[in-house]
Amino acid sequence: MLNSSQLNEIARRIRITSLEMQHLAHKGHLGGSFSITEILTAIYYSNIVNITPENFNDAERDRIIFSKGHACLSLYAVLAEKGFFPRAELERYGQNGTFLGGHPDHLIPGVEVSSGSLGHGLGIGSGIALAAKLNNKKYLTYVILGDGECNEGSIWEAVIFATAQNLHNLIAIVDNNRVAATSKTQKFIGLQPLENKWKTFGWDTLSINGNNISEVINALKKSRSNSISKKPLAIIANTIKGKGVPFMEDNPKWHHGVANDAEYELALKELNK
Repeated sequence: MLNSSQLNEIARRIRITSLEMQHLAHKGHLGGSFSITEILTAIYYSNIVNITPENFNDAERDRIIFSKGHACLSLYAVLAEKGFFPRAELERYGQNGTFLGGHPDHLIPGVEVSSGSLGHGLGIGSGIALAAKLNNKKYLTYVILGDGECNEGSIWEAVIFATAQNLHNLIAIVDNNRVAATSKTQKFIGLQPLENKWKTFGWDTLSINGNNISEVINALKKSRSNSISKKPLAIIANTIKGKGVPFMEDNPKWHHGVANDAEYELALKELNK
């Protein structure tokens, strides 16, 4: 297994790749892609979650549902680095003829289900987890959500369903960066403290620093040992939107803001420090 220093270097590289992809395409959501980078790095590089290009069609593999599909820049960068598809394809992101669109779909190697319209991932993940339970399969289902996405009522319907069905094989990872498309998420419905909401609905919960590789890895290890519980697990990953580039951090502008040439060079300089 790679150590924390090696994993942090991978995360830095993923951010640079995401920035370059957005700059070439002149489109894409950097803020959420940056906030979730350590989470994706830990999932795909720590060897805790059972998912590889070689076993992606294996019925025993773990399932990863990327519900916050707009943050796909970092997902695509990770999948390419891991060999799900050629890295050269990243240069065509968002352009005519590519399979790498602004939201992931199931035709992309390594992508389990299509996403984009927020609020669907946890329901799909709950169904997959229930199927595993009914068929006595050991794989786990991980659903990666945004905190803004948790304003959707369909999320809480799935939360209640998962509790009622004792889906201990279901793990929700919430990218709790506290910033949505136009403002802070707390101004919309007031989800904070988010961990308490999930706990009240009957889930086991774990609150971590989602931009700390070691904490994410420890949470993933917890997810593998959660089978002694009858409850699904919610990992509240507290992150910073735009993490890694100071002028982007915690700023709603960078939910889907596109860096101009000067901003691109400045961001690249920050990520290369």
